[in-house]
Amino acid sequence: QVQLVESGGGVVQDGGSLRLSCAASGISINVMGWYRQVPGKQRELVARITSGGSTMYEDSVKGRFTISRDNAKNTVYLQMNSLKPEDTAVYVCKAERVWPPATYWGQGTQVTVSS
Repeated sequence: QVQLVESGGGVVQDGGSLRLSCAASGISINVMGWYRQVPGKQRELVARITSGGSTMYEDSVKGRFTISRDNAKNTVYLQMNSLKPEDTAVYVCKAERVWPPATYWGQGTQVTVSS
């Protein structure tokens, strides 16, 4: 059974930091990523990382967020610094396997940045 267990969300003041974690079990992961969802808006990619360490970031988080992974633990991390109120969202972990193709989503964790 595949499980994605997220942790690390919470409430932080403008300019603060948070670190999200997502641990995958029951599956070998090729790509892991974080998305965020705000009510009334489409879910958007925040950052993703391949098993080889290649990363991609959404423009608004470049220079502030860092994605990393521990392949041995099948865990991805998102270090979020200089947080802004507009970063407030539910952050959801996504895990992808290339072959056979499979995609899994976590349950989401709330991040709230107060001004």
